[in-house]
Formats: sequence, structure tokens, C-alpha cells
Amino acid sequence: MQHDLPAIVVALGQQLQQRGWMLASAESCTGGLIAAACTDLAGSSTWFERGFVTYSNAAKTELLGVPANLIATHGAVSEPVVRAMAQGAAQRAGVPVAVASTGIAGPGGGSSAKPVGTVWLGWSVAGTVTSTCYHFAGDRPAVRAQAVCQSLFHLLKLISAK
Repeated sequence: MQHDLPAIVVALGQQLQQRGWMLASAESCTGGLIAAACTDLAGSSTWFERGFVTYSNAAKTELLGVPANLIATHGAVSEPVVRAMAQGAAQRAGVPVAVASTGIAGPGGGSSAKPVGTVWLGWSVAGTVTSTCYHFAGDRPAVRAQAVCQSLFHLLKLISAK
């Protein structure tokens, strides 16, 4: 999966600006790389509101309002948690659009149920929350880079459809 990240960010920014929408990110495995990709573009302050780096479970609960029992029941790398992260980021930032990531970038931390490269991405667009699980290949930087590209590429598709 190869996407032109700078071109995606430009197009995403244009789509958000056309709608007067702001974006927030809630990141675990990507550690702020989604926010960095957005803010690499000059003028992104007109459409990028803020980023939450919620690497620990406590941060997910404290900053995004993800219920601790949701994490305890499903694990941090799960569909219910990434959906709660996306929804929490949109609510806490007061924006109509949010993107969230949680996953296992490696090299350790994987299991048979959730191998290294398992990444859940979530999106909240105008109140509709969606999520998808991906299995990215490669080392830690490769998994994280693919998660950033896919998160913003899919967000662009979701917004363009609105």
C-alpha cells in the first residue's frame, strides 16, 4: 500500500476547509505522527485543531474519556477502544472530525491473536464513527508509516463522500 502522503494531506486540508471543519487526532501506536504529517503542511492551522498522544491506557481514559473497563475487557488494540478514541477526540476537541490509531508496531508486544503489525484505525466524521483493522508488514517504522498514510487516506475518502 503506497500512498503519496503529502498529496493526501493537501487534499484532506482542502476538503476540510471547504466544509469549515477542523480535525483532531488521537494516537497511540503512531505517537503523534498523524498530527506531524498534518502540521508539516504550511497553513494547516486553518483545519488541524489538535493532537492527543495517548500512548498509555491511563492517557486514553484521562484525555479521551475511553472507559477503563472497555480497555480491560477488549484490550487497548481493539475496535471498541479505537472507536471510543475517535469519538473522545472529536468531543474533547470540539471538532466534527477525528482520526484515531491503536496498534502493535513491534518489534515486540504481539501475540497470536494480535500479531505485530495489527493496527486499528478509527474515524469520527460529523458524528458517524467507523473503524477498520489493518495488518501492516515490516519493521516498526514501516508499520507506523503505513498506519499514518492509511488513516489519512481513508479519512479523505470518508470526508469526500460527505
